[in-house]
Amino acid sequence: SFAYFTIKDRLPQILTRVIDTLHRHKNEFFEEHGEKGVEAEKRAISFLSKLRNELQTDKPVTPLEDELPDAVLWNQYLDYQRNLSNGNGEPSWFQSPWLFVECYMYRRIHAALAQNPPINNFDVFKEGKAQNFFESQEAVITLCTYFQELLKNIKDLDEKQLREELFKLLQVSLWGNKCDLSFSAGEDSSQKSSPLQSLENMIPYILVNDMEKLWSILVNAKKRNTEKSNVRVDIILDNAGFELLSDLVLADFLLSSKLADEVHFHGKSIPWYVSDTTKHDFNWTIKQLQSANHMWMSRCGINWEGNLKKGVWVYRDHMFWTLPHDFSSMAEVAPDLYADLQKSNLLLFKGDLNYRKLTGDRKWEYSVPFHQALNKFHPAPLCSLRTLKSDTQVGLKPGQGEQIQASEPEWMVNGKYGVVQFDAAL
Repeated sequence: SFAYFTIKDRLPQILTRVIDTLHRHKNEFFEEHGEKGVEAEKRAISFLSKLRNELQTDKPVTPLEDELPDAVLWNQYLDYQRNLSNGNGEPSWFQSPWLFVECYMYRRIHAALAQNPPINNFDVFKEGKAQNFFESQEAVITLCTYFQELLKNIKDLDEKQLREELFKLLQVSLWGNKCDLSFSAGEDSSQKSSPLQSLENMIPYILVNDMEKLWSILVNAKKRNTEKSNVRVDIILDNAGFELLSDLVLADFLLSSKLADEVHFHGKSIPWYVSDTTKHDFNWTIKQLQSANHMWMSRCGINWEGNLKKGVWVYRDHMFWTLPHDFSSMAEVAPDLYADLQKSNLLLFKGDLNYRKLTGDRKWEYSVPFHQALNKFHPAPLCSLRTLKSDTQVGLKPGQGEQIQASEPEWMVNGKYGVVQFDAAL
């Protein structure tokens, strides 16, 4: 299965890159922290080399031994996996659910650094994320320019034109999800071409297209809402780099078009899945734009900094997003987060990992309804914007998946297809 290939080949590659990154920064650690920095680097590398060996030789998945705030929840989840294995011994790397062991690997990478001060705040994936952003410069400029031109006459757009612009920016955000470094095991995955040019040709590759439903939920929320209550949209972020930029443009459009009054962004509290957005990445991206020597890029950066200061944009992270749990257990495991999401008018879940956690990462029949696969996770109306990079997909028309499978065996994992899949949460 694709899961087997991921654990066997992709994850060891990612670990090797992490170890190389630490090696390369040895001098920097020495300059900043002296011998202590070098010692910490050595300990982290030995921890990660051991981890790589455990993975490649299919050793049991061991409880976490660190004192980090989420360790108890992780170890409880590990017990739960043990009980699932019906007494067949300890769950090992190749005998456990893919989603669980993949999350577990990233949590162990985090522990390797977190337990080794003074390099405990070093993000081993930071360089790759920055590189992805810089290598996508042309696409970034194109998108910022398009958006700033759009803002000039946004007040004159009628409903039909607004709807068209929303659909365009939703698609840019959807296909921005192709720029995923964990998928390419850290190889270049930047957005080289104009993100707007090929949208028309890409429509046939959107297997479930619920953009109309998004439009009507936003328009109706606007009509229903009195002066007192705000229309709030939440974006559960995926990758930094070009994808994050496409999400920020979409968020600004929602505010500027008055379709929403506030946007809440949810990122990761620790470096995760190579390219996922952390608070540092979020702030760094806005700073990069602000200081760019391109008029429209810097205009975007300045406006977005302003949105954060005014409080119409809110960034937050929560440790639940980096636990191995499906979202169906959020109400129980992270009731504070669930209660917060219930205040939203619309939740936009970006990317493949969020989709896997929404649907429990199971081998569903393709035609199982999305609502059913969510397994009672319905805090608010929600939509997944995701390009397919793993073999879980629901909510297709009868025969649709089988038909594509016949001509394209790799359709679920090659990032060529996408979904804009909505659930009303009733």
